[in-house]
Amino acid sequence: MFKKKTKLAVIIPCYNEELVIKTTVETLLRVLDDLIEKGKISSDSYLYLVDDGSKDKTWSIIEELHSKTSRVKGTKFVRNYGNQKALIAGLLGVKEFGCDCALTIDADLQQDENSIEKFIDEFHNGAEIVSGIRNDRKTDTVFKKTTAFLFYKLMNLMGVKIPPNHSDFRLVSSRALDILERYSESELFLRGFFHETGLKTAYVHFDVKPRAAGSSKFNFVSLTSLALNGITSYSIVPLRLISAIGLITVFIMACVGVDAVCDKLFRHDAPSGWATLVMLIIFIGGFQIFCLGVIGEYLGQIFSEVKARPRYIKEKEIL
Repeated sequence: MFKKKTKLAVIIPCYNEELVIKTTVETLLRVLDDLIEKGKISSDSYLYLVDDGSKDKTWSIIEELHSKTSRVKGTKFVRNYGNQKALIAGLLGVKEFGCDCALTIDADLQQDENSIEKFIDEFHNGAEIVSGIRNDRKTDTVFKKTTAFLFYKLMNLMGVKIPPNHSDFRLVSSRALDILERYSESELFLRGFFHETGLKTAYVHFDVKPRAAGSSKFNFVSLTSLALNGITSYSIVPLRLISAIGLITVFIMACVGVDAVCDKLFRHDAPSGWATLVMLIIFIGGFQIFCLGVIGEYLGQIFSEVKARPRYIKEKEIL
């Protein structure tokens, strides 16, 4: 038995999840009841659902569940803002309402809800951030496995040391929530943020289950956007690489230029190889456009932050 029972808030971001949300809530309430019975969390622990602008009946189902038990709470956005902002809204929402720790989990429950007890145990052992690590990617397509592998490799090369197969299945302490509240940037990348805090971190490995119903709301565009946001938010290595490659290119072209001048003046041999010259021009032109694209990503981040618009706008909230 613990001297002080932990008040746990479970955050569930939702977007068009009418097919699974009722079953998910019922399942998680049973998990909470089991942990309460074991004395690991307090009886006032609760679920906090964030409806990220769903166009189906997700919110009406949440309201119905709330009418049956006050342990189901939540908020609804006026429109879809994206998974990261839904998670941030949930974390800041439960901080305001009150909790000792908060856990985020996907609405489809592909992340193993039975692992929540391990997260709580690590929290009781002193960890302030407990991150979930997937055991494998058997449920992913070959394309998603490949892109995920490349993403984590790239992030590590860029200096953002995120463990492979890291997910947003995560438990954080109230102290971590206090730190999160101080970060006002609109495009905050949570996996990088929680790594950056430096708080004591533990890891829980879990299995991923097949989706019970519906389809994943993540697609190539949203995953690419998440990856670009993560890189540009926590690393300036791409900008430094552009500078380094630019200097190397200038040096190489200077050598080619000197060689061409020597051919003309001393060897009286007019420069040849127009095909090579054309290829070099195409390569350099393409590389310049690529560099402008990278710089544009960083400028886009600055543009978003300078405007200082709200991350999201709530339409309704039930507590």
